[in-house]
Amino acid sequence: MRFIEVLLTPTDLAIVMEYASGGELFDRVLEHGRMREDEARYFFQQLISGVDYCHAKGVAHRDLKLENALIDNGGEQQNGGGGGAKAPRLKICDFGYSKHSLIDSAPKSAVGTPAYIAPEVLKRQGQYDGRAADVWSCGVTLYVMLCGRYPFEDKNDPKNFRKTVKRILNGEYGFPSKVALSEKCRELLAGIFQVDVAKRLTMEDIKNDEWFNVNLPSELFDENVINARAQGFEPVERAALERIVEKARETPHNSKATILAAAKEEKTTKRMNTTTTPADENRRPMGDERRVNNTQSRTTSFRAMSVDEYMDGDYC
Repeated sequence: MRFIEVLLTPTDLAIVMEYASGGELFDRVLEHGRMREDEARYFFQQLISGVDYCHAKGVAHRDLKLENALIDNGGEQQNGGGGGAKAPRLKICDFGYSKHSLIDSAPKSAVGTPAYIAPEVLKRQGQYDGRAADVWSCGVTLYVMLCGRYPFEDKNDPKNFRKTVKRILNGEYGFPSKVALSEKCRELLAGIFQVDVAKRLTMEDIKNDEWFNVNLPSELFDENVINARAQGFEPVERAALERIVEKARETPHNSKATILAAAKEEKTTKRMNTTTTPADENRRPMGDERRVNNTQSRTTSFRAMSVDEYMDGDYC
């Protein structure tokens, strides 16, 4: 998503981004159920295009998921036509966990949203390739669009996070019996869900995949089109952003922000001391367990947090 400006108030630091009128891709699945292959592929192609661009610029996102893919319904006309409906465009947002290969240290912390995290990240054994982890997360995103559920949840015990982690580490997943997917689509997912990073498909492999290239919009990987869209966009200098952040940290001790933070901490402490199951508290329900597709499959969205918070705490 395009950065517009930063606003600093006595209590808040606000980042203004471009408007995506279609909301989250997550909500689209909620409202309309699992997608047909052609629709899921259309959004997956755009997701891969955007993530591939980030990787080319040295940036690994590390928290790719349906909630961080926004839809702009005011996009360009399909096929360049002068009339008809606008083609929805996918916008990737929330780079809070992202890492730059030149500016930042190598990825080694287990962060992100658990249901989407790659096995090498969950192992917490040191540095890993953020780009390969992004590929895994893209695969999970595609699977949820197609099946309306997460790939590594135990269907008999979907809220047991430890079982989910074990299945991720083993690359253990399947497809709902009532979901009919083409063999080429299944092969693509199988190539992405490789626990061994050396065997996992790369971005180049996905871009050359037969299923992926069906009805692929030519402009998604056309450098001339990409550069044209970037014209007029002047990124804010890092030094300027750092000055804004430092200014925000000078907020008076008795400010509203400090009071709210203390209240939030107290509320969290009280919640943790209740009998409510932490696993339920720390997963964002899809509208009180609203149905995601016609097969009665239900899916729940994990909130983004450190894996250490789950594994070292009593969340499972």
